[in-house]
Amino acid sequence: MSRALPKYNKRRVGLIGGAAAVALSGAVIAGSALAGESSEDSAASARTLAEPGTISCPDVAPRLPAVPASARAEVDRNLGDLDTQIAEADKRLADTVGQGGPNFVQNAILGPLEDKRVAAINRIATAIGRTAERPAGLDTLAACTLTK
Repeated sequence: MSRALPKYNKRRVGLIGGAAAVALSGAVIAGSALAGESSEDSAASARTLAEPGTISCPDVAPRLPAVPASARAEVDRNLGDLDTQIAEADKRLADTVGQGGPNFVQNAILGPLEDKRVAAINRIATAIGRTAERPAGLDTLAACTLTK
């Protein structure tokens, strides 16, 4: 049996190789055309097109019942995590101004933030519930909004 490629496979390989060469040439031409542009300048101008706003979330600490001493460290750590999550979401919001479609902020920032907040609030309720009555209704504090 011959080791040479059948005629139709030779054409396919040649066609794919030619298409790859055209695409690579186009990328090289586009890269050299944009070589004088600074990416820092375009990023700065994109950020100044619109103010990102800030993320506003309900405060959980005032809604908590009396926290038992045995749960205080874990509750404080999770309250700190809630603050860290908001700060990270605000940073991501500022870094992604102008990106994505109309639901980008909801899908990429606010939705995941709410999921993280639900988990942290559940950890707080569980810590309190180990030695006292588990607080109810804290899940309503997980949703955040974008303020301009």
